[in-house]
Amino acid sequence: MEPKKWVMLENHPEVMNQLAAKLGLSSELAFYDVWSLDEPELLAHIPRPAMALLVILPLTPAWDRDRRAEDAEKSDYEGSGPDEPVIWFKQTIGNACGSIGLLHCAINGEAAGCIQPGSDLEQIRRAAIPLKMKERADLLYNSAPFEAAHKSCVQLGDTVASSDGHSGQHFVAFVKAGGHLWELEGSRKGPLDRGALGDDEDVLSPRALDLGFRRVIKLEQEAEGADLRFSCIALSRKV
Repeated sequence: MEPKKWVMLENHPEVMNQLAAKLGLSSELAFYDVWSLDEPELLAHIPRPAMALLVILPLTPAWDRDRRAEDAEKSDYEGSGPDEPVIWFKQTIGNACGSIGLLHCAINGEAAGCIQPGSDLEQIRRAAIPLKMKERADLLYNSAPFEAAHKSCVQLGDTVASSDGHSGQHFVAFVKAGGHLWELEGSRKGPLDRGALGDDEDVLSPRALDLGFRRVIKLEQEAEGADLRFSCIALSRKV
């Protein structure tokens, strides 16, 4: 049997807010466009603190080399249980990277306290906690509510929905949890602890950006690459 392959979602606030609502994240939270990483006036519309960033960016040769080198030193993730600092899912569904990125943003850190009781999101999170990596991946693969929520959002956004390949793009979630910045992506070997953040530092703080998203951009700049296209949205509490 062919493995599941979905239509890829757009990294757009309308899409991810709809998906979050379908799964059961509180309407008190919302995703906002991040128009700049350096200009405060272009970030002023985002309520702070921002809990998570969801980014889609191209897998450039420089970033690919860095990822391979980092993952070569790691074994497959063995974490599970209530003491786990973050909940991470291995991706086994084609083109589900956007939905899994949303999941990583919503079930970790401060956002986890805003999940609606009894919702699909709450049930997925609760069921995932005691499971190891493969069993967690199977949980998502076989989750009819997760698949239905994804499919309900494929026609939203500004671009034409497509299931043709991955387009060379990767969704990555950057989440503050337990005072640390976590990089969460289903195609890696596990969650990546990028370092400690202060109580007054959110995921859009200069330190968090340097430890996370901007580190990837710097890799491309140092390799003198030109492919710096990206889309970034931030999850925050509405004001």
